[in-house]
Amino acid sequence: MNLPPRVKIVDVGPRDGLQNEKDPVPADIKIGLVHRLQDAGVKDIEVTSFVSPKWVPQMADAIEVMAGIQRKPGVRYSVLTPNMKGLEAALPTRPDEVVVFGAASEAFSQRNINCSIAESIERFAPVVELAHAKGIHVRGAISCAVGCPYEGDVAPERVELVAKLMKEIGVDHIGVADTIGVGTPARVRRAMEAALRHYDIDDISGHFHDTYGQALANTLASLEMGVWQYDASSAGLGGCPYAKGATGNVATEDVVYMLHGMGIDTGIDLDKLIDAGKYISDYLQRKPNSRASTAILNKRAA
Repeated sequence: MNLPPRVKIVDVGPRDGLQNEKDPVPADIKIGLVHRLQDAGVKDIEVTSFVSPKWVPQMADAIEVMAGIQRKPGVRYSVLTPNMKGLEAALPTRPDEVVVFGAASEAFSQRNINCSIAESIERFAPVVELAHAKGIHVRGAISCAVGCPYEGDVAPERVELVAKLMKEIGVDHIGVADTIGVGTPARVRRAMEAALRHYDIDDISGHFHDTYGQALANTLASLEMGVWQYDASSAGLGGCPYAKGATGNVATEDVVYMLHGMGIDTGIDLDKLIDAGKYISDYLQRKPNSRASTAILNKRAA
């Protein structure tokens, strides 16, 4: 097995994890989560998204959240910017990285961002160009890389097409996302292999949801391919507003527990990470959606 000695985790909890909450989460709570994550040693945090508050009201405070963070040296703060309007709004807040997302499913692209896959890439091209002109790294995400709530199974060829198109417009890094959590290890490997035809192993990451309990298995399958970068969400927060029944992203705590148990370094303090997840879960008045967190919190209480 070609297991990497170290793994980089991007915690997407503050953005992807909170974007679907029905009740507004105040900016100071989001800022508090970011501060706790960086204090736990998380070096990459997806903070917020610059999208229309009409479509994603939970992210309407993006400017306030970015302004309120006490930045730590060595931490990369990323934001989602799906179009030029979003990027222009984000630039004054000094993000280290911006994220664009395209789908491997035509139907999902239409439902999610109201345009075709080809049109979405055309929309991203000037975003990538301006971000690079400002010295900002661009990460791309390929959503529905193994399955779509509208089309069902997604062929690896669709993933390869989106990876190729993103490479052509200059996207620096690509994430292969199982947005609705239907993937299994063999299917995820095929999706990863498709993206690797256009991106180097150092420029690719996995983003797995745990709807069917497969996220850790899919992470392990990708690790065995040498993939060493992953998105995960504090306390397993999140879902997808356009995918009914899709549960949260894989919990950062569970990924870190597994990796540390395999002797793989993350640079993250698991106990402090659990405290961060408990902080946001307490605010949301529910238990963390993480097995590792539940076990360790129970052990602490005992």
